[in-house]
Amino acid sequence: MGATRQRIGLFGGSYDPVHCRHLLVAQAACEELGLGRLFFIPAARSPFKPGQVPASEAIRLRLLRLALAGQSQYEVDEQEIRRGGISYTIQTARSYAGLFPEADLYYLVGADHVPTLPAWREAEELAKLLTFVVIPRPGRESVSLPAPFRGVELKGIPFGVASSQIRQRVKMGMTIRGLVPDAVAEAIENSGLYL
Repeated sequence: MGATRQRIGLFGGSYDPVHCRHLLVAQAACEELGLGRLFFIPAARSPFKPGQVPASEAIRLRLLRLALAGQSQYEVDEQEIRRGGISYTIQTARSYAGLFPEADLYYLVGADHVPTLPAWREAEELAKLLTFVVIPRPGRESVSLPAPFRGVELKGIPFGVASSQIRQRVKMGMTIRGLVPDAVAEAIENSGLYL
């Protein structure tokens, strides 16, 4: 019998800021898919949010590292930030396929992005390199992956929160405790970020 192939999760996003739902999604993906490693990959700039200027890369990376401190199954990958410009998933997918040719690569994607997959840069190649893991939105119906994409939907994440809600709460002077890890909440409060 041959050895089992390594399963690696790729979790891209702006992480502006990272919040508890990101961590619950990562945990559910590791548990449900048997991932050996999961990489959080913050984007330099999202092709889906061209008008949005995120917090600085240094701040987003710092908050992500604070959130993941002590969790050895998660790693932060800065390759999209180092590349700069618009972050395209195909570049990252090729990089991982080259680094881990014997691994199965799972890419976590929000259900709201699933209908746009055929329009992603070099979609055909992307569909061959990655198995997509759909992150459902609480209270919304399941979505099917369009051909030729393949994948699964996560089941174990009942918690709904978005980075935009967190930024809005900070702007309005409302607490974000419990929505982001304590170290992230403290860092946001101390720096005056999102005010």
